[in-house]
Amino acid sequence: MGQIEQGEGRFYIAGDGKDLAEITYRTEEATGNWVIDHTFVSEDLRGQGAGEKLVRAVVDKARAEQVKIVPQCPYAAHQFKKHAEYGDVLSS
Repeated sequence: MGQIEQGEGRFYIAGDGKDLAEITYRTEEATGNWVIDHTFVSEDLRGQGAGEKLVRAVVDKARAEQVKIVPQCPYAAHQFKKHAEYGDVLSS
């Protein structure tokens, strides 16, 4: 698995000139919260924890920037339920 890279409103893992995994988020204008709206992991990386690492990357960045997260994407929502330690950045 490659390194996690950061782009505008996304984190991703690239390889062979294409994105192998990606998580995207946008800023909610009214609240300033980040809304995680999409997570993708290619067949090449399935079962290797790539999705969890991408969610963790967004969580770590949100902590650093003191921003709350709305996990709209079903995968991200599942990760927030699975990891109680993400509660500090979960938007109420």
